[in-house]
This record gives sequence, structure tokens and C-alpha cells, in this order.
Amino acid sequence: MSEQAANGVVETPPARGAAVIFIFVTILLDTLALGVIIPILPKLIESFVNNDTANAARIFGLFGTAWALMQFLFSPILGGLSDRFGRRPVVLLSNFGLGADYVLMALAPSLIWLFVGRVISGITSASISTAFAYITDVTPPEKRATVFGKIGVAFGAGFILGPALGGLLGGFDPRLPFWVAAGLSFANAMYGLLILPESLPPARRSPFRWKSANPIGALHLLRSNRVLAGLSLANFFAQLAHVVLPSTFVLYATYRYGWDSTTVGATLALVGICAMVVQGTTIGPIVRRFGERRALMFGLACGAVGFFIFGAAPSGPLFWVGIPVMALWGISGAATQALTTQLVAPDQQGQLQGATNSVQSVSQLIGPFLFTLTFAWFIGANAPFKLPGAPFYLASALLLLALVIALRTLAGKRS
Repeated sequence: MSEQAANGVVETPPARGAAVIFIFVTILLDTLALGVIIPILPKLIESFVNNDTANAARIFGLFGTAWALMQFLFSPILGGLSDRFGRRPVVLLSNFGLGADYVLMALAPSLIWLFVGRVISGITSASISTAFAYITDVTPPEKRATVFGKIGVAFGAGFILGPALGGLLGGFDPRLPFWVAAGLSFANAMYGLLILPESLPPARRSPFRWKSANPIGALHLLRSNRVLAGLSLANFFAQLAHVVLPSTFVLYATYRYGWDSTTVGATLALVGICAMVVQGTTIGPIVRRFGERRALMFGLACGAVGFFIFGAAPSGPLFWVGIPVMALWGISGAATQALTTQLVAPDQQGQLQGATNSVQSVSQLIGPFLFTLTFAWFIGANAPFKLPGAPFYLASALLLLALVIALRTLAGKRS
């Protein structure tokens, strides 16, 4: 730890407009590149197994688990490396690595090569935690929630535009989306090579230690402070609840409402648009008016109500009513990020973001099984009663649990 951090003196470098824009573009292009391959990867896998859909589904699940596992293992490592060598080299190398990986997947002659590509993608995509550490370096504590919210717009835009673009390109050639994703990643890396300054000066860097860079050691950082530990636990349950959407939404909407792919896609686009509006315009005013603590509680409560509406809605239009309510949940994520960054030293921000990303990866490992099995049980022949909305009720309960934990953790804290 640097001498300044040890003495409790923290100087935040002034935010540089071009650099912050680059981080926004980095996350936008990363999520866009990931989104582009979402609609086509299952079909490509299917083509390798003689169009056996059931077998392709199992393999696709294995690919997803491997990707999340790599995130869990490598997020702390990349975070620790960024604390030691600076944010710029880690972000740029990850962008170049991600581009090379998409080229590998575009050329993959077999499932084994495609699997290797997904493993590499999980490693290189872990650099998003370094991007968040960069924002922490250049943003004063009182403005971080607002900036994190605006960065969240990039996630929303990428996941709205990416799948739409991927589906369009995949109609011409199933491998074309991978080439486009590679081009986006390389373009992002070259842009950063020219634009991105370093945010972490040498005086504020810390040595790289395997003890803290492995996932278990990284989680030790989250236990080093009572408030940080409580917020991290609340964040885990919130991230776990979030997995209900990608894991069960399509199955649920098709089963309960009889929606076709067009309606499902339009609904997902509406979810993304509402999330973008909240992230880009709502978080700043709410945090300034009520403080980060109340903003966190409000966001979690809205998420719980939104998921309850999703599970209870007997018709599609009533399901749509819950979307803007659920979108307000995004306020809690930015507030949590802002609160936790104030609890560790400047030379530990990379470790913090890496550890936080590992927690999210654990939820991505557990969540798909938890929610799909819940859904399957409550619509199956052996269920005591039919309850197709059960996964969303469970997600709502998890957010209420996160809310209780956050309330107890932040009891007596003013903001």
C-alpha cells in the first residue's frame, strides 16, 4: 500500500473526459461483442452435433459454466495486476486478447476449439472489473454513483444492439458475427492505444501478491471490513436474483404467454431501454437527493416488486407493467459500487473490483441451475400445484433478503 493510503490521504486524479469516454466505449464494445454472438453461438454448437438440439443445449450450458468459472478465477488476478502495473496495460491487453479470441472462434473447426475460445473469452472479459477500477481512480467518491450509473448505460446499449446485430449477421453466415465481434474488439484496443492515459500513478500502486489475487484471497478483502462484508453479501444475493432473467425468461414467456421470438425480442429490448433510461438519467438525481444508502434500499425494493409482478402477471401486458419498476433496481447497483469503493485504499481498487466480479461469477455458476430447476419443478407433472412464476418469486425473495442484509449492515450510516 502506498504511503498516502497508509496515512489516510487519498487524492483522486481529476477525471479526464476522453479517458472516461474510452472506458464507456470499452464496456459498450465489450458487451456489444458478447451480445453479437448470443443468438448465433447455440446454433453454431448445434451444427457440430448434427442438429441434435438436446445435446447442443447441454453443451451450451457447459460453455456458459466454463465462461463463468474463468471470470471467477481471473477477475482477481487481472484486478491485482492492474493495481501493480496500472489499469491501461491490463485493459488494452484484454481488448487485444478478446479480439484474437473471436478470430479463433470464427475459424474453429471443432467443438473443442470453440470451447477453448469460450474459455479465453471468459478470461479476457474479466477486464471489465479493471475498467470499473479506472473509473474509481479518476472520479471523486461523491460522484461515483452517478458515473457508475452512466457506465451502466453502455451495458444496456450493448445487450440491446448486440443480439439484434448478431441475429441479422448470422442470417448471412453463422460465423460472421464472430468476425464482427473481433473487429469491434480490435478497434476498441487501437482506440485505447491512442487515447487512454494511465489512471493509477506509480506512487499509488501496490505489489502483486498471489495470496490476494486468487479468488479465495480476493474474498478475504471483502471480509476485511464489516460494512464491506455485509454489502458484498447483499450484492451476491442481488446478482443471484438477476440470473433469473437470462436463464428462464424465454422459457417462461413462451410457456405462460405463448410469445413468439419477435415478442420475446421486443420485450428484452424494452427491458434494456428502461434500464438505460434509469442508469443514464435517474441515478444521479436520486443519489444526490437521498444519499447512497437510501438509494441502495430503494433500488432493491423496486427490484423485488418488479420480479413479483413478473411472477404474478397472468398476461403479457401485465408483465410489461413490471418492466419499468424492475428497471429502478439498477439504482442499487451503482450505489453499492460507490459505497464499497470508499471502504478500501486507492491501491486496492483493482483487487476490490476483481473480488466483486468473482462474487458475480459465483452467482452465474449457481443461478442457471437454481432457476431452471425451480421452473421445471413447478410446471412438471409432480408439482403439488402449477406455479410457472416460481423462479421470479424466488428472485424477489432473494432481493428482499439482500435488502434486509443491507439495512442491518448500514444501520446508523447517514448516506
